[in-house]
Amino acid sequence: MATADSNPLGTPRTRPGRIRRFLRAIVSPYYRYRHANLIHSLRVGLAMLVSILATTGVNVPHGIWASVTLLVVIGGLQHQGNIRKKAAERAAGTLLGATIGLAMILQQNWIGSLPLTYLLMSVVAAICAWFAIGKPGYIALLTAITMCIVAGHGDNQIDVGLWRTLNVLVGIVIALAFSFALPLHATYSWRYLLADNLRACARIYARMVQSDGDLPSADETLKMFLALNTRLVQLRSLIPSVAKEIDLPQAQLEEIQRLHRSMLSALELMATGTIGHLDAAGRAAFARECGIEVYTVRGTLLAMARALRFAGATRFRIPEASPLATPDPAVIASLPADLHGPYWLGLRLAEQVDSLRAMLLDTESNWNIERHARAVA
Repeated sequence: MATADSNPLGTPRTRPGRIRRFLRAIVSPYYRYRHANLIHSLRVGLAMLVSILATTGVNVPHGIWASVTLLVVIGGLQHQGNIRKKAAERAAGTLLGATIGLAMILQQNWIGSLPLTYLLMSVVAAICAWFAIGKPGYIALLTAITMCIVAGHGDNQIDVGLWRTLNVLVGIVIALAFSFALPLHATYSWRYLLADNLRACARIYARMVQSDGDLPSADETLKMFLALNTRLVQLRSLIPSVAKEIDLPQAQLEEIQRLHRSMLSALELMATGTIGHLDAAGRAAFARECGIEVYTVRGTLLAMARALRFAGATRFRIPEASPLATPDPAVIASLPADLHGPYWLGLRLAEQVDSLRAMLLDTESNWNIERHARAVA
């Protein structure tokens, strides 16, 4: 009779074996991607507990500001590249704001004029607002906030300002420490999202130009492209963090994004245009007569998706270039006028897929965070 610690074949399932499997899942980038929200919430919760114990728990005055700073730095930021950037900006804004706040307290104690203090703080806030709508916006905003935290309305004592400054710095240190616990890299999220979209593109393309199966309905087509475009937007938001994590020029990632967006546009035009209204035999005849390399394009899309999903494994690599079909005047002349558009879209889509393949091949060595970090070191 099999026990709870045995598998169906009767082989004992040891506790160390289960622990090893659990640890492999925890350190797996794909596992962390699939459970990013859970990991992020646990990380922030534990960091909050540590900040409370490190300040309020040992009676450090004004310890609440360490927890507030912690939430500002990592509360809404999952990815490693974003956390490092925001922490650096937070530190810069904190130091500048604390210095200004302490200066406000000193001038209030020296001159003793609250109207002057209010005026000076308003001027500083106006200057910070000027820069808050530009590139250093986060630093400028935090400078004004930290000034108010440290100085109040100019009526705080100097020791209160110093304690609050210290607590803000403690919060930054704790946030950085916990950002390295089970880090969530934007690069992996970018890879897996792009892989999902490429697999979906391969399915849609195959259904359009192959004779087996029916075309999706209008509602199904709308849902498919809504999902594709949602992931496209998510990919765009990850680009700055990915560029920082793997030291890749952001312009290259932007070009990959542009090619991916162009592919989706071409697919959508094909799916909703003339070819989308042909029957199965008509679609197969169109693909055959036009010389569209159905399996080449579909295979390249799937190979790119596999490489993005399993980067680092030697058997999964971006494929080499395949011969592309060239426009054939005889084919163009034989096609009905309403099929000229789908013909050129098919050729253009094949070019875009190959261009994306080449771009991903150029950046493949950067995908694996651990391997890239060792190479840089």
